[in-house]
Amino acid sequence: MSTRRNILKGAAATGALATFGAGYADTARNLVKGKWAGAVPASALTGNSQAPEFSIDPVTGDLELNPDIAVSYAMCIGCTTMCGVRVKIDRKENRVLRVTGNPYSPLSTKDYLPYETPVRDSFKAMAQVGARQGHGARSTACGRGNAVLQQVENPRRVLQPLKRVGPRGSGEWQTISFEQLVAEICDGGDLFGEGRVAGLREIRDLDTPIRADAPEMGPRANGLAMLSSVDDGRDVMNLRWLKQGFGSTNYVRHGSYCGGSYRSGSGALFGDVKKMPHAKPDFSEAEFILFVGTAPGNAGNPFKRIGALLAEARSTGKLDYVVVDPVLNNADSGPSGQRARWLPIIPGTDGALAMGIIRWMFENDRVNQPYLAQPSADAAEAAGEANWTNATHLVITDPDHPRIGRHLRGSDLGLTVEGEAYGEADPYTIAAAGGAEAAGDRAAPLFFQGRIETPQGPVEVATGLSLLRAEAMSRSLDDYAADCGILAATIADLANRLTSHGRKAAVNSHGGMMSGSGFYNAWSLMTINALIGNLNHKGGTVISGGWFPDSKGPVYDLETVQNEVVPTGLPLGRNVPYEKTSAFKAAKAAGKPYPANSPWYPNAPGLATEWFASMLGGDPYGVEALFLRNANPVYGIGGIQHMLDKLRDPAVVPLIVAIDPFINESSALADYIVPDTVMYESWGFAKPWNGVPTKVTTARWPVIEPRVGRTAEGVPIDSDMFLIALAKRLDLPGFGENAIPDADGNLHPLNRPEDFYLRGAVNVASLGTPVADASDDDIEVSGVTRILDSLQSVLRPDEWRRAATIYAKGGRYENKSQSHEGELARHRWQQPLQIYNEGVGAAKNAMTGQRSPGTAGWREPVFADGTPVAQHYPAGEWPLKVVSFKSPLQNSYSVGAKVLLRIVGSNPVHVGSAVAEAHGLSTGDRVRLSTPGGNLETEVVVREGVAPGTIAIEHGFGHRAFGASDITIDGNVTPADPRLASGVSQNDLGMLDPTRNQPGVWVDPISGATVRQGLPARIERI
Repeated sequence: MSTRRNILKGAAATGALATFGAGYADTARNLVKGKWAGAVPASALTGNSQAPEFSIDPVTGDLELNPDIAVSYAMCIGCTTMCGVRVKIDRKENRVLRVTGNPYSPLSTKDYLPYETPVRDSFKAMAQVGARQGHGARSTACGRGNAVLQQVENPRRVLQPLKRVGPRGSGEWQTISFEQLVAEICDGGDLFGEGRVAGLREIRDLDTPIRADAPEMGPRANGLAMLSSVDDGRDVMNLRWLKQGFGSTNYVRHGSYCGGSYRSGSGALFGDVKKMPHAKPDFSEAEFILFVGTAPGNAGNPFKRIGALLAEARSTGKLDYVVVDPVLNNADSGPSGQRARWLPIIPGTDGALAMGIIRWMFENDRVNQPYLAQPSADAAEAAGEANWTNATHLVITDPDHPRIGRHLRGSDLGLTVEGEAYGEADPYTIAAAGGAEAAGDRAAPLFFQGRIETPQGPVEVATGLSLLRAEAMSRSLDDYAADCGILAATIADLANRLTSHGRKAAVNSHGGMMSGSGFYNAWSLMTINALIGNLNHKGGTVISGGWFPDSKGPVYDLETVQNEVVPTGLPLGRNVPYEKTSAFKAAKAAGKPYPANSPWYPNAPGLATEWFASMLGGDPYGVEALFLRNANPVYGIGGIQHMLDKLRDPAVVPLIVAIDPFINESSALADYIVPDTVMYESWGFAKPWNGVPTKVTTARWPVIEPRVGRTAEGVPIDSDMFLIALAKRLDLPGFGENAIPDADGNLHPLNRPEDFYLRGAVNVASLGTPVADASDDDIEVSGVTRILDSLQSVLRPDEWRRAATIYAKGGRYENKSQSHEGELARHRWQQPLQIYNEGVGAAKNAMTGQRSPGTAGWREPVFADGTPVAQHYPAGEWPLKVVSFKSPLQNSYSVGAKVLLRIVGSNPVHVGSAVAEAHGLSTGDRVRLSTPGGNLETEVVVREGVAPGTIAIEHGFGHRAFGASDITIDGNVTPADPRLASGVSQNDLGMLDPTRNQPGVWVDPISGATVRQGLPARIERI
């Protein structure tokens, strides 16, 4: 028996305590040591507490700063929420001591301060001076945000440029100068003693097609691809360099292996599958929320804010909610009482639940017909609605019509149309007596299916809502219940509760949609909100309030590049219609247009998941250089382990450059590693992902001196400086002297990152009503004195104090009073929601030639050729399903913060009692877990909070890099730290799609997002 097993046996612990024993064993040992588990602290009263950053006279209320400490407002990037935080800094040691919340930021504070509040007064507010008393005055960082400051001083950081020595992936490196790094990457040559490697100068050929037989793929310059993690506030610089300067079309972020299916499904409802807008519940005002495939307060984005608002709404008695998820999470606990409920569900079957609810709504007349009946913005305004949908618009359903799946337009009826047919001026149509007519400013029929006459002859049509209703009614409620594992009576109860609060009820989802049916699952869930009619309403769903953008403002234009390149060509990820390709035209001419050689995803955004199939298989083309910017697809994409041999082969991808502070699983396979700044050392501006109803721009600036090496000119080496140096050596437009235009037509230099970001701060400060100039006291109290020389040297005398305000307060934040206007959100979505999305409904699957359904619906998981996954991997052989769940502490890149490992040191897999009984398992047993994609061995925890037939794995562990393996630099070996390798990664179980012609991971067939929820599996005790 393992030590963990013995701990639990001795304590006679079960359930949640079993989880504590397996994952928190070190903590448990320390708890029983007595008052002090180690060295006796300096003070019996305050322990080893840090010196306070300031003090306040209890009589006068005056604030006195600690001269040894600086407190600055900045941005945390411990996760993708990017909260505003306040950073406590030891001035002498240039060290971050502690991180807490920024009281101006709604991402960290419930009742955030009015932006006009002086910085000194914001410190007082955090000390609960005056009216701000009690918990409402708190501004917090989460557990991870408090811990990841350790990454700044992580001894395994990359501080100097590295070049590989020996084979790619061997773990052997040498340090080189920044100047050598830039020269070799730009100019190429026999860089590794393996033969000539083309440099960027050669690859940047804007005239020669990357494929002579397929000119639509664009120029050779598309052979440079950049995969970034998230927009951490520096995307505008990345895109300026890659697209406008270099001329490549291939830039992508990590969304397709994060929450891409949810975003794509939401994008289908909102009518934009490329930008993928979405809404969140109005947590403070809602009366009932159904969470499906997300763990509020445990995960989601912004998870800290959501958790705080949810707890408050629950405790005040305003909100009830239900969490539907294969794994019980922090959102439902004993103190929640009857206000919260957890419902387990069969992994990946969320669409069955959603369509069961929708069926019940149709059957019980709970669909908001007055809202759905408005066919246009004018009609909605006349009816007093805050938004409208295309539920009444007619869709061509005639199988013989060339435009089947498209909306019937005015030109189809012979109406005179300004401009081209099917353009923006060509009206959509609605059912009318005797046929159809253009949508107008009054309500239209919701239900119609039949034949109408047109000048070209009769055409079968139906309204979008009729098609949705038919889809919902295609299965019985009992069928939906059987598919998702939730009783029909429970589905009906959920539907009843959702539709019993007017518009103050909502459905929310997120990462749980990353299944083989994720796109339609997400679209179906979000469609419930449309049927309720809750968008833009207080207590319903609301969009993000937006932000104050830095890139194009009233003073400087950071988006425009003189003599810019306009990239051309189809993208590497194949997220465009297959019918645009030469391959399709040739196949069609040969009489067999389908199947394509590879899947194409016309209704998806950029797809990092498909990049590797493309670049390693050459379809549609390969790449000559891959840049990885703070990205780790090797760890993040399930199933990619089966493709790494080709990625290690320089003959397949000749040049890989990683820009990263650490050697992670992906940068370990690079040829060069460029150091990057970490957390509180870098520049940038970010906006909330969603969930904040007011405008927010969070500023990041170097509140400490970066620890990275320097260029020959003494500039810190980071992502931005690297791109600037490459651009200047290659003479790319948009960099160097005369690069940044201002509103008066003057041009300014871009030679250092601050040339760019300080001017961005002026834009942020100047939008709308400009912010007030920072006072000397604001600058001194906030530590902005550290960048005062840069502010004054880069900006004009009439600008720099406005920019200083942005940094002194950690960004720009619209006041909380601007969140609502009466019963509506102040910032509202103005475009129609798509009950029927013709872009989806008219598109053909490139592998089957079949059209996709154009409404929400429940679809069982399939592979690329349309065959059910269960047909390849039957339940008799693979009886279980594997899912992942988010940790509130760890993520894919936080493992280096060892304080987190002291709290949760590993991640045993979780199963419920039924699975445990069927397989003879007990907590602490070693098990072998297998899927068609791989297997792993680990410990198991048995608890009741896991759905039947499910195996759950916490994300963020099982690393092979980040210090989990030996690294040699300049002949010096840094041995692996076994703590950093602890646990397992669910993505090691990820699968390839067995139906594809060339290797590619299993992805959702519409969104192209990787599948990590619902992997077929089996388990056995070792």
